Amino acid sequence: MKQMTFADAEYAGKRKQTRKELFLIEMDRGAWKGLIALIERHYPKGDGGRPAYPLMAMLRVLLMQNWFDCSDPTMEETLYETTILRQFAGLSLEHIPDETTILNFRRLLEKHELAAGIQGVINGYLGDRGLSLRQGTIVNATLIHAPSSTKNQDGKRDPEMHQAKKGN
Repeated sequence: MKQMTFADAEYAGKRKQTRKELFLIEMDRGAWKGLIALIERHYPKGDGGRPAYPLMAMLRVLLMQNWFDCSDPTMEETLYETTILRQFAGLSLEHIPDETTILNFRRLLEKHELAAGIQGVINGYLGDRGLSLRQGTIVNATLIHAPSSTKNQDGKRDPEMHQAKKGN
């Protein structure tokens, strides 16, 4: 068994489980065998160079990247910073995939058109438990210069329309 690091020991003593942690615990029970079987034949086995990261770790990193909306550089940094994400992926601080490795794994899945199959397996797993995973959108309200709103048929301001002055 691998020796626990000080960071892992500190994390193990925390009392409250966050929503992110509860979500990852639920996803850890997922249909991983089906996902691994889908990708395994396309994943490099290591050809004498630097050994490849475990397929399970890379798959979990990619899924977390999608679930938590992280870019490749942000995912790399987040793995260094966040213990629960490292534990979910089965990684240690000494062996974190860099942003290029994460990008190359995603490109491998795209090349072999495996994304739809992965999504199908995950949605099936969640559907069996009465859950669904959706993506939201953040809307940015930007103030722009525009003429006042009296250019309508009546030539009057719309009572539901409000104005704001840029800079105030």
